[in-house]
This record gives sequence, C-alpha cells and structure tokens, in this order.
Amino acid sequence: MPDITAAAALAPARRGRPGYDRRQILEIAVEVFITQGYDATSVSSLAARLGLSKSALYHHFDSKEHLLGVALEEALGGLEGVLSEPGAREGGAGERLGYVLRGAVRVLVDKLPFVTLLLRVRGNSDVERQALGRRRAFDHEVTGMVRAAQEEGTVRADVDASVATRLLFGMVNSIVEWYRPTGPEGAAELASDVMSVALDGLRTR
Repeated sequence: MPDITAAAALAPARRGRPGYDRRQILEIAVEVFITQGYDATSVSSLAARLGLSKSALYHHFDSKEHLLGVALEEALGGLEGVLSEPGAREGGAGERLGYVLRGAVRVLVDKLPFVTLLLRVRGNSDVERQALGRRRAFDHEVTGMVRAAQEEGTVRADVDASVATRLLFGMVNSIVEWYRPTGPEGAAELASDVMSVALDGLRTR
C-alpha cells in the first residue's frame, strides 16, 4: 500500500524540460485535478496540458498517484502542523481551540489549491484513503479541544462537541469555494471574521 507521507517526500529537483521545475509541475497538476477531477485526469492529458512528454513528467514524479500524494501532503502537513504549534498546546482549552481555528484558516489561505483538492478527495485510491484517515484524525483532535472547552466553561455545552466541530469546519472549509487571494482580506482578517461568526456563537455569555 503506498504511503502518502513517503510518496509526498519532496526529493531534490531533477532536471526536466526547460520552463518547468518540479514545484511548477505540481501546482499545474493540482489545478488540472481540481478542474477535471483526479479520476478523470490521465497522465497523457496532464502531460499535454504541461506541454511535456510522459517520460519528462515521470522524470519528476513516478506516477499520477505520486503527484496526488505530494499535493495532499501540502495540505495535511500544514493542518497537522498547526496542532503541534505552541499556541495549540498551551493555555486554556478555549484559547487553544481559537488558535487552531485561526491556524486552519491561515493554512487554507496559504495553500488554497492544495486544501481545495484535499476537500474533494473521495477515497478511491490508497493515497486518498490515507488522506481521509488523516483528516478524520485532525477532526478528532479538534473535537477533543471543543469538549475540553465545554468542560472548562468557555464554550457552551448544549451542542454536541462532534457536531460543533463539523459546523465550525463546515464554515472554514466553505472558504475554498469563494475566497480569492486578490480580494481585500488576508488570512488574519479572514480568520478574525470566522472567529466572530462561528466561535463566538459557541462561547458562553
């Protein structure tokens, strides 16, 4: 079974066709996967979109699944990284929950195409199923924070913690459908808006 983490390890860039480096190929592939759908995208069509031969594409990535694994690691690694930051581990439960929500918005804005692709994964391959498992583990961690904040008294306890988590991240994840990096708000302002609309509704008065 392919390992998404191993598959996603970014090896030193190898020579390929002039005009594209490994990162650029990855970013264009993610755009194609989002537009056409991962399952509907063949290696041949991806190579044609890039103006590369399949052998030139394989020079950078071993397979279409390898490309997907690297792309999903960009999103998952960013989200999981938020959970290991001091702000997610120190202070009261409500403070830690707020930090993670802001961090999730920051990752979404910084890695918008990669998170968009992650949210469209359906589990049709080993790499996709591993990604979904890691998403569930992330949600489980956040649910624990919501529950701890409820016990602490900083978040209302009349909403089930797992339901609250789904509602919060339903709002956060919806950002991929309408947010444009060229708009008036950056990650910090957007995170503040999310906190005002979503988390403030859960806080005890």
